[in-house]
Amino acid sequence: MTDKAFATKSMNFSYPGLDQELDSAILTFEEIQSELNYKQAQDALRELVDKLDLQPQERSGLESEIQGLTTMLDKLERSVVQIAVFGMVGRGKSSVLNALVGKNVFETGPLHGVTRTTQGVSWSVQEPDNNGLLRVSLPGLGNSQVELIDTPGIDEVDGVQREVLAHDVARAVDLILFVIAGDINKVEYEALSQLREAGKPMLLVFNKIDQYPEADRLAIYHKIRDDRVRELLSPNEIVMVAASPLVAKKVRRSDGSMGVQRLPGTPQVQELKLKILEILHREGKSLVAINTMLYAGDINEQLVQRKMAIRDESANQLIWKATLAKAVAVALNPITVVDILTGAIIDIVMILALSKLYGITMTEQGAVSLLKKIALSMGGITAGDLLTTLGLSSLKGLLGISVPATGGASLAPYISVALTQAGVAGVSSYAIGQVTKTYLASGASWGPDGPKAVVSRILSTLDETSILNRIKHELTAKLDLRRSTT
Repeated sequence: MTDKAFATKSMNFSYPGLDQELDSAILTFEEIQSELNYKQAQDALRELVDKLDLQPQERSGLESEIQGLTTMLDKLERSVVQIAVFGMVGRGKSSVLNALVGKNVFETGPLHGVTRTTQGVSWSVQEPDNNGLLRVSLPGLGNSQVELIDTPGIDEVDGVQREVLAHDVARAVDLILFVIAGDINKVEYEALSQLREAGKPMLLVFNKIDQYPEADRLAIYHKIRDDRVRELLSPNEIVMVAASPLVAKKVRRSDGSMGVQRLPGTPQVQELKLKILEILHREGKSLVAINTMLYAGDINEQLVQRKMAIRDESANQLIWKATLAKAVAVALNPITVVDILTGAIIDIVMILALSKLYGITMTEQGAVSLLKKIALSMGGITAGDLLTTLGLSSLKGLLGISVPATGGASLAPYISVALTQAGVAGVSSYAIGQVTKTYLASGASWGPDGPKAVVSRILSTLDETSILNRIKHELTAKLDLRRSTT
């Protein structure tokens, strides 16, 4: 039996009702999975909003983004599907929306994006916001809602503002309608390309087809489909409508003669309605869940970057204070080994302070364990630091003891040794602080590279000479001040 014959036989052989039961089972499974995805997105966003962990200075300048997260959570909890409409002035955006809802809710006069009056109680109409966006909500099945968003004409704002508006609106909504009324011009193509980058489902709505003879209408449609938007949209994403058609009708004039007058006809938007319903039915809840999480992910990334930048600055200040404190403690302590222990304590205190700064709970034992792991990962650098510090500590102790006997002659060598020992200890402490900061900023994780790789990478970026000079400069000032007061 040939493959073709086998395929034909297989297609004709079925059990009564089996296909219907299978389709029903698949649909039920998809609905369950869709509900699970929606619930997971809802829980994840609620947790994100509840656990932002932002200090006042970290919130400053990001109020709108934080409010955006709250708005998206409200959208999920109310099961709102948002559809935004874009297009140039005069293309019939508002007429398309009015035809979809069956009421003249959106203003179609010379003022665009403004609704003065509303009809019916089933609609919730909001005043235009600061961006000129008009939102109209209508009840959907169950507790769900569909929110239509009318935007200003893309030629009413300059290129930069248009790009910002397109980005802000498109990343928050679930479906985009782009309305044209003929062949696409340069402004429309650029705006369409910007909206396409949002990665959202999009329908290109060719409106006012009633104004073209059928041959011209089809020629324009093919030109758009095959040339203009071939790289942006598939043929299935292009719909032709007549949202507010004018129909020629015979009328009797006042003088009794007959004439022709163009009167409003029945909107032809059935195909567009079917396309929208198909998208919403097929992937409505999953679409909302995915879009909400993508939006929340973008906002969260901005918040995390801002938080990390501010905390990084605070961490660097904390690390430098600890570095200098350790250098001073080591330099001024004349007792061998005690200065080393004091330096270790300062490192532990620094680690605990950094963990608090990054909101990660850590005990003293945990700080000691982390310090050991970092020290081992630093390998020869830490071992050399320890040997150098021990040797210099002993020499410094001897010079300190001999100061009275030499009449102060050994003070200069003592200061020189103290500065050298302080510099070595300070550089080590600075490196430990930077490694700790990176570890904590990553959520108390070394990441896929492991501690040795992280330590090696950070050490390779440290300018030890610069750090050492800064330590010596500030420490010399402190020692000179100490010497002048003794």
